[in-house]
Amino acid sequence: MRLDARPGAARRPDLDRSVPAVLLKLGSYPLHHGGLGVVRTLGRCGVDVYAVTEGAFTPAAVSRHLTGRFSWPTTGTEDPAELAAGLHAIARAIGRRAVLVPTDDESAVAVAELGDELADDFLFPRCADPGLPRTVASKEGLHELCVRHGVPTPGSVVPADRAAVEEYAAHGAFPVVVKSRAPFERHRRPTVRSSTVVEGPDELRALARDWDDDPAVILQEYLPRESSEDWVVHAYVPGDDEPVLFTGVKLRSWPPHAGITTAGRARWNPELAELARHLFAATGFRGIADLDLRYDRRDGRYKLVDFNPRVGAQFRLFEDAAGLDVVRAQHLALTGRPLPRAPFPEGRAFVVEDFDYVARVAYRGDRTDGPAPPGRAPFAEHAWFALDDPLPVVPMVLGRARPVLSRVARRFTG
Repeated sequence: MRLDARPGAARRPDLDRSVPAVLLKLGSYPLHHGGLGVVRTLGRCGVDVYAVTEGAFTPAAVSRHLTGRFSWPTTGTEDPAELAAGLHAIARAIGRRAVLVPTDDESAVAVAELGDELADDFLFPRCADPGLPRTVASKEGLHELCVRHGVPTPGSVVPADRAAVEEYAAHGAFPVVVKSRAPFERHRRPTVRSSTVVEGPDELRALARDWDDDPAVILQEYLPRESSEDWVVHAYVPGDDEPVLFTGVKLRSWPPHAGITTAGRARWNPELAELARHLFAATGFRGIADLDLRYDRRDGRYKLVDFNPRVGAQFRLFEDAAGLDVVRAQHLALTGRPLPRAPFPEGRAFVVEDFDYVARVAYRGDRTDGPAPPGRAPFAEHAWFALDDPLPVVPMVLGRARPVLSRVARRFTG
């Protein structure tokens, strides 16, 4: 059921302040606005938030809403026993059972599969099948699930070897989207850094030169941007209760039309919400989900492109009139508190300042990916700058500027 937005600022839900939260990430990506969003959204509710960080001078580490940090230089290639030992050490340092919030596929898959090993120290959603997060995070596994449960998805080819890549180059349709088959293994088996639109056979062959004989990629049908729209669904699925569901449009992304959301607007879409409910019920998924879909105007269907079994970087696009977002919903549910139901935040906006600057240039004279809600946004949240927490902007700006300054220095000293 759609609820119309009400004017006025959203209030903050009453979270259990005795239960802290731990922000978990694997690998090195210090400039992550999604992690900063987790720190802020729980910290503003009075929850003690701890984070795994790369050091003392990262955006999340300098947030006034962070209670403590753990410098843990992970690579994303750790074995389960090493991860479990590290998490147990964090739990001992905190001294209380904490809600665990993974911010990447690697950590989400690892937590799900460690399961009982972590249950005494942490609170986190549990799927009946602990392998389900790995399946949905895998592009190949997700495609098979969609076919099995009648969820529209772009056509896909999984090349078994380099010969199959050459066969596709010779006879396949172009453009084609090339993706890592299992993004959570990108540190072990690097292929493509992000979704890559390949225009023709020679470009595919060039891209495949460094792949081994078992290419860890999937070749996905390209949905032309002139006849499609980008939509997102963010949800918290508590179990038998009704999911907390938000839908919205991706206005701009970086890289253009294929990457992370740099600007989005909340827009209620009942058809999309029903599709998400069907998917969660059919698969038995539990927890936070971040879904990317494209509406194909050629056949009038929403096609699932990605299913991230964890909090999405742009989750703060959605906060309803009760102050509920998916991270707060998870904390409430895992600590036994009811989930308030309130009007949907129709038209709310979210902007990632650094990436959206270049995205605006790239989109100049081009249409946006999705249909924006009518009128001006009633509220716009920025990924980096916040009046109550301004300091994280500093390491972000310096981090973005460092490569440019290094190139300038090499030019003058070379």
